[in-house]
Amino acid sequence: MTVTIEKGKAFGRVAAPPSKSVSHRYLLCGALSGQSIINNIAFSEDIKATLGCLENLGAAEEICGDSVRIGGMSPDGGIKSNRLFCNESGSTLRFMIPICLLFGREITLYGTKRLLSRSLAVYEELCESQGIKFSQNEDSVTVCGRLSPGKYSVRGDISSQFISGLMFSLPLLKGDSMIDIIGTLESGSYLNMTVKALADFGVRISRTDEHTFFIKGNQAYKSRELSVEGDCSNAAFFEALNSMGGNVAVTGLNKDTCQGDSVYKKLFGMLVRGFAEIDVSDCPDLAPVLMAAAAANNGVKLTGTHRLKIKESDRGAAMAAELKKFGCHTELAENEITVHPCTLNRPEIPLDGHNDHRIVMALSLLCSITGGSIYGAEAVAKSFPDFFERLSTLGIKVVKQ
Repeated sequence: MTVTIEKGKAFGRVAAPPSKSVSHRYLLCGALSGQSIINNIAFSEDIKATLGCLENLGAAEEICGDSVRIGGMSPDGGIKSNRLFCNESGSTLRFMIPICLLFGREITLYGTKRLLSRSLAVYEELCESQGIKFSQNEDSVTVCGRLSPGKYSVRGDISSQFISGLMFSLPLLKGDSMIDIIGTLESGSYLNMTVKALADFGVRISRTDEHTFFIKGNQAYKSRELSVEGDCSNAAFFEALNSMGGNVAVTGLNKDTCQGDSVYKKLFGMLVRGFAEIDVSDCPDLAPVLMAAAAANNGVKLTGTHRLKIKESDRGAAMAAELKKFGCHTELAENEITVHPCTLNRPEIPLDGHNDHRIVMALSLLCSITGGSIYGAEAVAKSFPDFFERLSTLGIKVVKQ
């Protein structure tokens, strides 16, 4: 799909979409409970992948509007299929592997080649240490075995998703466990989100120090009815319009959220005031929108960017290539990106969405300043299927082709 966006000023109120990160966590916890109801779900491609995997592992699911009734998945129960389709969702894949290792069955998880190119080394090493089968090729990974309680030493510098994945499973083991994080912890705020989600379902994890979590065994997930809060990562795209001459109010956010991306307002303020240096190691998903806002304002130097290479695209390189079409120069280094101040011009050729939802949304904001077209815009369905519809309500004309 190609979208053409006309130059215009954004004005009005728009609701933040439901948090994809919280949705993944609540659905997993709900599946492991007796029966829970999760309200305010947006059925993005990633969330559909998680629901499909949980159903294949035996969860009963009933969808009514934006609510999901879910539960009954048990390692001692039957499963519908031992093949789980994760599509292109890193959260689904990395959260589901430890869940699969509760069942003691051979289970294959598969998805796009881009997804399986993202590192699973933490789980591969863990499985090897416990004598669990772990076999991977370019589009699938197969595991067979059961996790054992005990001490887990896990690298923190690749992704916090590995640690979150273990947190869902370890409370169900027969003995107590400990997670010891080795080295620098990246995106630590996502662990806070996981711990809170577990607590919402009656499962307790305690943090004994900055790098250590204690998980008591023999716990059980309680049935709950909960609503998913608004998504800060995607709300940031609408808030960014205010740094580009718009007047937009974003509603539906939790002021007490654990989401690390809630820092976006502060960061946009820095960009408006002048050239800024921003560390995105704890909020890497904000990098594309920060680069767009920087190009529209005073430039930026982003640090802590090395993990952008292993997202849905190489996000630093993708944004640099597209910003060049607007006349903006970007420098890429191993762990930093500099967007130089520039005058934005309408791109003479269509922009490439790089099959990445956050790249498409970031480029859309710049097109609202200059006008322009983006191909591969269907990528927004991964996390925010109605992004263009909500953008249109703010007075930005969007034509789909």
